[in-house]
Amino acid sequence: MSKGRVLLGVVAAPHGVRGLVRIRSFTEDPMAIASYGALSDEKGTKEYRVEALSSVKGAVLARIEGVADRTAAEAVRGLRLYVERERLPETGEREWYEADLIGLAAFDREGRDWGKVMAFHDFGGGRTMEVSGGSASRHSVMLPFSDAVVPEIDVEGGRVTVEPPAGLLTGGPAKEAED
Repeated sequence: MSKGRVLLGVVAAPHGVRGLVRIRSFTEDPMAIASYGALSDEKGTKEYRVEALSSVKGAVLARIEGVADRTAAEAVRGLRLYVERERLPETGEREWYEADLIGLAAFDREGRDWGKVMAFHDFGGGRTMEVSGGSASRHSVMLPFSDAVVPEIDVEGGRVTVEPPAGLLTGGPAKEAED
């Protein structure tokens, strides 16, 4: 398991006037964000204790220790909450933390360089993996993060294999879509 910190969530907005906040949680179970103990800010200089109260509209309604009113809740809007990597549970076979994949090289089966894994996103239609900087595409590309499009992940070897669906990209290689 690599060292460092992993982003668990972001304070999205205040909720009400008593200091509650909505947190966009990146944990498998959104309510689990409170189970990791004290979380830290991006620089790792300040700790925050989070109490998850309930789920609301794609977020977790939470109380952050020391945030007692709406003004204080506004002040933490956008706060990124991190946990020390060693406090995360071990992954199973064919499981990864997205943080482990950021920075891995992306190649297709023919050996063409698609760049590096930059980020993961979910805009409502499923997880996507952003890949950028390779010789096979001039642009940053968003690939569906599925077994069909990302059939191999080798964290130890520092690479992922990608098979972009036909028609998804122009000017680069593409895999024929399966029915």
